[in-house]
Amino acid sequence: MEFSESRYGALLEEIFQRFPSVQKTDFATAYKPGLAGMEAFCEALGHPERAFKSIHVAGTNGKGSVASLLTAALAGVGLRTGLYTSPHLVDFRERARIVAGDAFDLIPKDYVFDFLTTWEPYFIEHGLSFFEITTGLAFKWFADSGVDAAVIETGLGGRLDSTNVITPELALVTTIGLDHCALLGNTLEAIAGEKAGIFKPGVPALVGESNPETDPVFDDKAWMLCPLTYADKVRPSLWHRRQDILKKMDLQADVQEKNLRTVLAAVDILKQIPGFKALADTEGVLAGLAGAARRTGFRGRWERLSELPFVICDIGHNPQALQYNFAQLRRYVEEGRCSSLIIVYGIMADKDLDGILPLMPADATYIFTAPQTARALPAGELLKRYTAFQGGRPSLRTYAADSVRQAVQMALQLAQTLSQQTNRSASASKPVPPLVFIGGSAFVVAEALPLFR
Repeated sequence: MEFSESRYGALLEEIFQRFPSVQKTDFATAYKPGLAGMEAFCEALGHPERAFKSIHVAGTNGKGSVASLLTAALAGVGLRTGLYTSPHLVDFRERARIVAGDAFDLIPKDYVFDFLTTWEPYFIEHGLSFFEITTGLAFKWFADSGVDAAVIETGLGGRLDSTNVITPELALVTTIGLDHCALLGNTLEAIAGEKAGIFKPGVPALVGESNPETDPVFDDKAWMLCPLTYADKVRPSLWHRRQDILKKMDLQADVQEKNLRTVLAAVDILKQIPGFKALADTEGVLAGLAGAARRTGFRGRWERLSELPFVICDIGHNPQALQYNFAQLRRYVEEGRCSSLIIVYGIMADKDLDGILPLMPADATYIFTAPQTARALPAGELLKRYTAFQGGRPSLRTYAADSVRQAVQMALQLAQTLSQQTNRSASASKPVPPLVFIGGSAFVVAEALPLFR
């Protein structure tokens, strides 16, 4: 079948409908644990995953940022680097990118179309999951494109994740938190066991954050299997330059300091491995890290969408991530970077809302909403839960919007009104604007992004 934009769009929608993804349904329906299907698919494809060196990245939080930063560092020293992440926010092709020099390319539409057209009978016959399909697609494109290396982010867990068919040069686990407990376990130890499943014989392993509850799990897994390093227990060779790096980085969330330490520890390990010697180029690494988001097309992580009005979005969705986000928002108010907070917030029904509610700034204005996915908690229910947490008293500073678009429009109108009031009353020559924060879920951010240039 010959490629056209209309045929591409129709085929992509068919794949989404026939092979459910977490963006269309729940994890329990979309998730297919086990490697047998992926191993067979890779064999049918000619084992593209063996054609390039790889770094495998797992973790509860931070794996997207770490993967992007590490990819940018590799590209900064001249390595043509593939990057596989999920989910996508706006365009399906965000899942597979190749970063070379100072720019990135998304997987071409005609390549996606030809791959899906060719292999669709195989998908149906063997009952592949959506994630197995996209993983095979990325591996094949990276191999056909001759990348020097690829950074591969797990989808869920690690041990049974479709990406775990690779034998990487480095297995990296960022952090461990209680998320996706129904599928990965209800304790930190159980979840760590799933993430540690990416450790391979003789392959260096790196854990970003040590924890008394999870360290024994990682230590036991690595014992007699592979060398293990904890990033927060070592001093990376470039750590003395961290303040300068953080100032220049275009990823500006407070949590990025922790992610940076993990990446710099990874660089120290990788530059000892054949194929990654170029990472000894310190200035190349630093240049890559400085423009990581721009260089890799990484979006939705403390991303500034507008200066006036002042709008920031972030996909952090569990207590571990949101404690950083909400603390940073409070600090912006305290430092006078914004006059007040307007928070557009939506959440998936399976998330730990009870653990999130105490973290939410009490003096903010909230516009609760729900993205267009079956997993979302309805906006009215979210408002009800928040009101009950605040003592059951309805507030004039809380609203519910039927859609993300409506919620964003309400927030921008409110920000404009507050700015006008501030302008009239302020004696300063440059009044401080309110800040609109959009977050709670990748799906909320995904629907908000197209509303801004």
